[in-house]
Amino acid sequence: MKKVLLFAIAALVAMPSFGQSQKVKTAEIVEIQQTSAKKDIEKKTIKRKVAIGRFSNETQYGKGVFYDKANDPMRKQGLDILSAKLQQSGKFILLEREDLDVLVKEAGADMQKIGADYIILGSITEFGRKNEGQQKVFSSTKTQVVEAGVSIRIVEVSSGLIIYSGEAKGLAETTTKEVMGIGGTAGYDATLSDKAISAALSQLVENIINECTDSPWRSYILDIDEDGNYIISGGASQGLTAGDKFNVYSKGKIVKNPQSGMNVELPGKKIGTVTVVATLPDTKPENEISLCKYEGESLDREKLLEKYYILND
Repeated sequence: MKKVLLFAIAALVAMPSFGQSQKVKTAEIVEIQQTSAKKDIEKKTIKRKVAIGRFSNETQYGKGVFYDKANDPMRKQGLDILSAKLQQSGKFILLEREDLDVLVKEAGADMQKIGADYIILGSITEFGRKNEGQQKVFSSTKTQVVEAGVSIRIVEVSSGLIIYSGEAKGLAETTTKEVMGIGGTAGYDATLSDKAISAALSQLVENIINECTDSPWRSYILDIDEDGNYIISGGASQGLTAGDKFNVYSKGKIVKNPQSGMNVELPGKKIGTVTVVATLPDTKPENEISLCKYEGESLDREKLLEKYYILND
């Protein structure tokens, strides 16, 4: 009997200890979760500079003999809708470049002269409208349907490669009904073309955002001033602030891929860091610069653009 009593007392004594152990573990888990969340908040978000180039009309209507390409409202609709959707995301600085063909020709192999991280090219590939109706003894309905197809390509300026290509279709419709001669009647609704193009682009915008923001933000050392400040591209409009620190890499070796025949730049080597001291404003976001302090291996001052780049990884 005494043995049973002693065993029961020992069990009761052990129970609080077990509870305390559980509380400690729970506290550790919460602390880890809070630390992880804090790191996510502290992660720097930098707006990408995106040039929206030509937005063409590749439909049969757009290829007509009497088609005025310079004043095509459908082409302008696509450009305006895409610009608005990307602007609303808050992740880009938009640079409209309708003269992109001329800029690319002038830049030649040096695509960075365009002043953007990415170039977006769009086209309307399909467009059609139709009327559907149903006539009954005492009522009638009329449905106007517009369907549009769009295609988007994203070109990475630093490499000149197409990193994303996608197509999507959008549908917009409106219905009017008349009963016993009472009800709505309507002619062609011109806003349906906007809605159809917008519906198609909405399916691609998330992919555009992901493709342009998944890769680390890249910048370059432009020069070194008399005070020893390292001048880099990028400024306040992109989200850079004093105290931001980025890694500096020496460019990797350029090799030719025998399968594609194209030159490939191998991964670079981290050689130092730059810390932003001040951002200098400019009337154009693509011309903004920041003053930085550099720490790391010595750099070749004569070939800063050719040999080095900066990443926010």
